[in-house]
Amino acid sequence: METRKTVPLIVASALIMQQIDSTAITTALPSIADALGEPPVALHSTITVYMLSLGVFLPVSGWFADRFGARIVFCWAIGLFTLASLLCAASTSLAMLIAARMLQGFGGALMLPTARLILVRSVPREELVSAMVLMSMPAVIGPAIGPLLGGFIIGISSWHWIFWINLPVGIIAIALTLMLIDEIPPVERTAFDFTGFVLTGIGIGAVIFGLDSFARGMNAGPLILTATGLAALALYILHARRTKDPILDLKLFRHPTFRASLAGGSLFRISMGALPFMLPLLMQEVFGYTPLQSGAITFVSTIGAFGMRTITKRILHRFGFRSVLFWNALIASFSMALCALFTPGTAPMIMIVVILIAGFFRALQFTALNTIAFAETDEAEMSHATSLSQMAQRIAQSVGVAISAILLQFYSGGSETLTNHAFAMAFIIVAAISASSCFSFFRLPQNAGDVLAGRKMQATEERIKEAEAAE
Repeated sequence: METRKTVPLIVASALIMQQIDSTAITTALPSIADALGEPPVALHSTITVYMLSLGVFLPVSGWFADRFGARIVFCWAIGLFTLASLLCAASTSLAMLIAARMLQGFGGALMLPTARLILVRSVPREELVSAMVLMSMPAVIGPAIGPLLGGFIIGISSWHWIFWINLPVGIIAIALTLMLIDEIPPVERTAFDFTGFVLTGIGIGAVIFGLDSFARGMNAGPLILTATGLAALALYILHARRTKDPILDLKLFRHPTFRASLAGGSLFRISMGALPFMLPLLMQEVFGYTPLQSGAITFVSTIGAFGMRTITKRILHRFGFRSVLFWNALIASFSMALCALFTPGTAPMIMIVVILIAGFFRALQFTALNTIAFAETDEAEMSHATSLSQMAQRIAQSVGVAISAILLQFYSGGSETLTNHAFAMAFIIVAAISASSCFSFFRLPQNAGDVLAGRKMQATEERIKEAEAAE
């Protein structure tokens, strides 16, 4: 099998594990809350702390991959994630579950960017779109079966099995990586930027915990925590300008494509954290659906994503990255806003169609964003680009969960009983935030990412034909 097919399929086998884990746990949140004696909305902390751990430790992944080699770090990351999953299953309290999820996030922080780094260093640039799509398609299996699997497990057994199923997947992923992926040699780098790691860790952690605390109570504490985090990030920016090899290379923002991928992409990805958190809660807490019923409805978003990814390359080739990112951001955000119309009397088939369409357009946006981030980066910048882009993605998702929890609490009047109105308002506001990403994409050059989309070659051929016709 060709490298452009083998590599993405193998790294996707590990990412499937994370996709299953993230979608299955959202479906099972009410059941886990009941087993641990906690209110369902309090369980958003298990999602937030996972995203927080990802955000804090993602910056070190590039350094580890360059220092020890991407393949070996990828295998260790899978092993750590699998071990943490077993600890999640052994948890008997919310505090234990949160601690295990934090460790799980550390494993994921090493796994995610290292997987993409293996891909971008193993596949030729002109084949990157195809490889990204191919890597994404197997990973769709995870969220496709995650909601159903979570609901099915809760129906016949206990929530612990949601984490136990990661064991065989992790073992298989490590075996395939060692057998079929060539080692990527370490890259010489300067000493580890410990000061930068501390500043980014404090900044990211304080901001996310501050937002998470707002969901539990509107007071000065969360505001101070968030302000402290922003101050630490500002200090890191000053530090990065004076450091030869900072842990996060902010010089990457000189590339318009990378800048748009992170700025606009972060706004859009807030919905990626909010929707999987809110939809199962809405259906189980307000509509009275069982975990299996809500999982059967919400999983169709992944069917839409799977369908879109089969034609993503042709769409990007036909219209280009700039047009696709701009218009699709608006279309996808509108489809998310339609979820605000869901009520206990809404026919399940109508919800299925809306969720299917939303998944269809979100998948196109995510694939385009993931690919264009590397349109202008060179080989030496790859590890920094993967770490920074993955960090931004995970922070955006955790912010999405925190914002949605805050909105649900606010529009429910601070009560633990969630209302249909609260969900409707949350969906509308999250969709508006997502739609605002279009301004970043509008500023992209018309030819942004044309090499990745195969449009530059096409334009050259057309000019040659026009010259020949003129002669």
